[in-house]
Amino acid sequence: MPALLQTAYELATTDVDPPLAVVDLNAFDANADDLVRRAGGRPIRVVSKSVRCRELLERVLSRPGFAGVMAYSLREALWLVERGTSDDVLVAYPSVDAGALRALAADERARRAITLMVNSTEHLDVAAAALGAGHPELRVCLELDASWRPLPGAHVGTRRSPVFTPRQAGELARAVVARRGFRLVGVMAYEGQIAGVPDGGGGPLGGVVRWMQRRSAAELARRRGAVVRAVRAVAELEFVNGGGTGSVESTRADPAVTEIAAGSGLIGSTLFDRYTRFRPRPALVFALPVVHKPARRIATLFAGGYVASGPPSASRLPAPFRPEGLRLLGAEGAGEVQTPVTGRPAAGLRIGDRVWLRPAKAGELAERFDEYHLVAADGSARAVPTYRGEGKNFG
Repeated sequence: MPALLQTAYELATTDVDPPLAVVDLNAFDANADDLVRRAGGRPIRVVSKSVRCRELLERVLSRPGFAGVMAYSLREALWLVERGTSDDVLVAYPSVDAGALRALAADERARRAITLMVNSTEHLDVAAAALGAGHPELRVCLELDASWRPLPGAHVGTRRSPVFTPRQAGELARAVVARRGFRLVGVMAYEGQIAGVPDGGGGPLGGVVRWMQRRSAAELARRRGAVVRAVRAVAELEFVNGGGTGSVESTRADPAVTEIAAGSGLIGSTLFDRYTRFRPRPALVFALPVVHKPARRIATLFAGGYVASGPPSASRLPAPFRPEGLRLLGAEGAGEVQTPVTGRPAAGLRIGDRVWLRPAKAGELAERFDEYHLVAADGSARAVPTYRGEGKNFG
């Protein structure tokens, strides 16, 4: 973020007291364009958990190259359909929410728009128990485990679905088709070991990660193709979903995939600074005020403990962004009530000044702010609610 851009953010929000969060619409739109370019003609299903703001979801869905939403909760999917944000919502995680399942079954519009995720007949049992016999037909998607297993007992990737082989996929597909009240319409596989692992580490580590990702992508393309053939033998599929922001290129190369899921790339959080294949622009930043000056080169900010999920490490902490040259204190990190920063620029900071930071992950910052201030190219800003600002929390 050049100094002029920082000044633009300051001017656009001069009447707003920090803490506050800004979305740079120029950067957001540029990131959207880059995702479309990388997808090479495959439609992109927007991952809502990486955005968590309906205004931004609707903005990107209005652009060519984007189609549908991948939600992270059935209740969220019901809300997005009810509010008119999308009429095509894939729920990424199986739901055991009986109340939400009953709401889905009772709403014909929602049943046409929403697809549930399953990776076990137990998920069908949960729905049947909540809805009773003779319930309306529900759309379902079969989830494939996309992890890499190079050796017996080795598992590289996220632990989600028990469905790994074409045989297992075919068996589950036949079980779904045999059950009244369910219609199998899709297959989904999230390759977290490619999409979610930075490949830009220096030295041998980066080379090892890139080698792993190439081997994993090749194995997955062979296996996913066989899985899709096995499932298509018993059901007419509408879509095969794959990917993530970090794996768009390798997912696009898989002929079995019909659409790519992505969302974090719209925001450009710090975890993407260590990828070599692409570099999204920072679109989301937040400002904290200086409230203490305990030493000449230390400025302590109000709040700031917006730590991202995942394995605990420094990579999950927010990063000071401007003034350039600031860093967190290793002994304190980012805290719930205060976040000290140090470095040469700290000497020039005064009580009440703002320090701008970037989140480590894309969507989780929305759980901390009721609104985002959208800054346009002309320097104007308008506040729009996040999910939290609309009184919604689906986590």
